[in-house]
Amino acid sequence: MIPQVSDSELELLKIIWANGGTALYAYIMEELVKTGRIWQKNTIITLLSRLVEKGLLRIKKIGRRNEYTAIVSEEDYQASQTQTLLNKLYEGNAKGLVSTLIQRELLSAKDYAELKKFWEGEDKDK
Repeated sequence: MIPQVSDSELELLKIIWANGGTALYAYIMEELVKTGRIWQKNTIITLLSRLVEKGLLRIKKIGRRNEYTAIVSEEDYQASQTQTLLNKLYEGNAKGLVSTLIQRELLSAKDYAELKKFWEGEDKDK
């Protein structure tokens, strides 16, 4: 089971995943600045260290710089968290989740049509 992470840890993971699964500390800082997020250096290092401890990142020294590599893919993390949500809120009943999405209009008619095409095998590239 893949451990859950905080919103801040997830934000760092998303930056690393978007960069092909590997990023230097400096790149992570640049991307945070682009989003308007200004975090202290110690905060980022602490969050990255937690992700290493949780087994989601690997750290590699390149001279004096740290390179962070995702051990878990974004797709695997999403699948794990979806399964956790499904088990926690719907006792593993996917129909209940989909029903909620439709009833609360969180799944649009277009989304539904695309999912139906996918389910029927007409949209294998997605």
